[in-house]
Parts: sequence; structure tokens; C-alpha cells
Amino acid sequence: MVRVLLVEDDPILNEGLAHAIRNLGYQVDGVKSVRDAMVSFRENPYDLLVLDIALPDGDGFEICRAVRQSSAVPIIFLTASDEEVSVVRGLDMGADDYVTKPFRLNEVLSRIRALIRRTSDFHPSEYELAANGIRLDILNNLAYKNEVPLSLTATELKLLALLMRHPNRVLSRETLLDKLWDHQGDFVDDNTLSVYISRLRGKIEDDPEHPKMLINLRGIGYQWIALMGE
Repeated sequence: MVRVLLVEDDPILNEGLAHAIRNLGYQVDGVKSVRDAMVSFRENPYDLLVLDIALPDGDGFEICRAVRQSSAVPIIFLTASDEEVSVVRGLDMGADDYVTKPFRLNEVLSRIRALIRRTSDFHPSEYELAANGIRLDILNNLAYKNEVPLSLTATELKLLALLMRHPNRVLSRETLLDKLWDHQGDFVDDNTLSVYISRLRGKIEDDPEHPKMLINLRGIGYQWIALMGE
């Protein structure tokens, strides 16, 4: 059974959201602090983390930072601010998605279902992909550049694997949104994809300002150049 860790200090919101997630058929552990979240995470395997940012003994960023040291489990942030700096900070720390409060319950549940689905449905036919010094160990969710480990989130790994499976082909933004999120790309801000692409370039390119592997074709889409330099 899918297991979700919900970290939200508002008792009413915690109880209500936990109840709604359980109705999806998932098991939910609801906690209200950074300390309790880290204890639960160390003691239990989770398929998804839903993190509030403002917590009584710290913030969700602290949890995300600690989790990303050992796990690529998908993370959704619940934030009371829609300021770009908060959104980008969460994504840069390794979060996979975010929802701004106040939110519509159906929107949150849709994002949770989509993230769980794209994680559970990711059954690659290959166990390894390699090109241009980049190697993906799909089976173990690991990535390397010139055999040096890369710190990629679950979404970044899936995005890079998708592009590497279609070398020298242009994948439109719509295609990427469809493959990485839910079927119609619902509830996904196109700017979020741009953030993921920028972060990915920063991790795999020698010079992200002049990319040689992950090319943006004038806003149409993106292309993984498999044979650059050959």
C-alpha cells in the first residue's frame, strides 16, 4: 500500500487532509513538527511526503534538506506564500511539486495522485542509460557525470531519463508535462518545467549558460543531444 507522510501543524487541516488522502486508498501518517517528521521518516518507508513550510520547531525546508541526503522520495510542499522565491527555494532543495494555500482539496489530491502514479508507473525497459559522460542507473535511481554522483531529485531523474530515451529528438513542453505529470498536464504551471530544466542543466552541463546536451529550441521544446562532440 502507498504510504504518505503528512507534516502539517494545523490540527484541523492535518486531520482533514489526512482523511481525504486515506479515501484515495493510501496509508497516511500525520505529524505536526519537524522532530516528529524526522522520527517517522527514519522509522518508516514512504512513497510520498507532503510538507508544510511553517512548523512550530522549524520548517519544511529543513525536513526536505535532511531527506534529500539519503532519499529521492517525492515531496510536495504546502506553502502559504506564492512568492517566486519560496517556490524556487523549495524546488531547488529537491521538492517535486508545491501547492499554495489556500488550496482546493481536489487540486491537492490530483497532484498527489499524479505524483504517486508517475512514480509507480515508471518501469523502465533498460536498467542503465549513458551518453556524453552522463550515466543513469535506473534500477537504483542514481545518476553520474563522469562517474561522479549527481544529486538528482525523482522528478529530475525522470525528466533526464525521458530525454535520454529520445536522443536527438525534440520533445515539446506539452509532451514533457504530459509524461511527467498527469495525463492532461492539469494543475501544472509551465514555469515549473522551466525551473526543472534550469536545475537539471546546472547539474549536468559544464557551462549551463551555453548548454551542449540539453538544448532549448526557441520555446518549442527540448532536445537531448546524444552524440555531441562525435
